[in-house]
Amino acid sequence: MNDPRIREFARVLVDYSTRVREGDVVLINAAGLEALPLVKELYALCLERGARYVEYGFSVADIDRYFYNNATSQQLEFFPQHKLDFYKTVTVYFGIGAGNNSMVMANARQESVVAYAKVTRPLVDQRVKHTRWCVTRYPTHAAAQEARMSLDEYEDYLFSACCIDWEAESKKQQKLKELMDRTSEVRIVAPDTDLSFSIAGLPGIKCDGRLNMPDGEVFSAPVRDSVRGYIRYNCPSIYQGKEYIGVRFEFAEGKIVSATADGGMTESLNTILDADEGARYIGEFAIGVNPGIRQPMRNILFDEKIFGSIHFTPGQAYDECDNGNRSSIHWDLVKILAEGEIWFDGQLIQQNGLFVHGDLRELNPA
Repeated sequence: MNDPRIREFARVLVDYSTRVREGDVVLINAAGLEALPLVKELYALCLERGARYVEYGFSVADIDRYFYNNATSQQLEFFPQHKLDFYKTVTVYFGIGAGNNSMVMANARQESVVAYAKVTRPLVDQRVKHTRWCVTRYPTHAAAQEARMSLDEYEDYLFSACCIDWEAESKKQQKLKELMDRTSEVRIVAPDTDLSFSIAGLPGIKCDGRLNMPDGEVFSAPVRDSVRGYIRYNCPSIYQGKEYIGVRFEFAEGKIVSATADGGMTESLNTILDADEGARYIGEFAIGVNPGIRQPMRNILFDEKIFGSIHFTPGQAYDECDNGNRSSIHWDLVKILAEGEIWFDGQLIQQNGLFVHGDLRELNPA
């Protein structure tokens, strides 16, 4: 028997996150066959809501790895125009991660991964800029293992972080968004971290269950050349199939001028940052506020929402808060501020992972 929470989860995605309605063209992409129960519920609900067409598909990471390791330069340079043509008809997009091995790309040829990401960037841009989209995860044994949980514990954690009153959370986030709108200078101080930058003229954007699930952050972007100081991230991050721990950046005039990582991963880290000019500049600054996410899951979609964390993201800026940075990468690296402070224009906003400023205290978990 299917877990009834899967149907509830699908309703959140269809009725709240993407607001599927009559006449929509829907694309459901699942990375991993284990997502089938959620794909079925999404498919059924989209038809019930009057979608004109619903297409679904599954990708398999082992096949992708074979492509990266064996494709010729000509194959890597081929752009799938037929996909872009279809994407231009899509109005709603669901992306579901349900892999059975988060490290399947660990030994994939990294230069091929980077090159193909550049070639296929127009597909991402079309999806992000021209559809009502939402990306999420489906609970699997592999994901639970990554999070150091049993599958039952992981399912409870995922559903409790996703199936919440997003209307109420949105109202709470509004206060932080409005404060960001009024803020010019940000400073973040924590162990091995002292960052200063400007967000003047760049709005705060609420992430209240519309585009990511789980969601729960308010983001802006630094003025591109304003970042100075250094940061050491304390959440492990799996990116392009490799795990990075202890990533540390130093900045000068907005640019990452020094980048290191623990465990012999410094060279690989710099390969990513050398993908293009924008990869060494920051495209997003965000504060995590999901009350149900309190510990690292070794999954960016969860970890960037950890309550009491920030992510400071090298790469592409979002259109909603565009500081002009362009890149083929967007890597949400996370630092938990259990020991640390966030200052807006000289006012202490958050201390040791809890809001201490005015009405923002309402965001703190009960």
